[in-house]
Amino acid sequence: MSFEVFEKLEAKVQQAIDTITLLQMEIEELKEKNHSLVREIETAGNGRESLVNENAQLKQEQQLWQERLRILLGKMDDVN
Repeated sequence: MSFEVFEKLEAKVQQAIDTITLLQMEIEELKEKNHSLVREIETAGNGRESLVNENAQLKQEQQLWQERLRILLGKMDDVN
């Protein structure tokens, strides 16, 4: 009778070990996916920062062109 109990206990222990092994593999996969997502977020953040800088530069250029146009229009008004 005690041998059967030991076999059942051994089977349950083996099942627990198998479950733990599978969970450890899943944890490793999730860690890798998390690391990959963190890199994607960093890349997107860098891209956003670059776009914000480019946008600011373009706005500054637009203001310069508008000012030049105002000056030219002012000179045309002076000629008339």
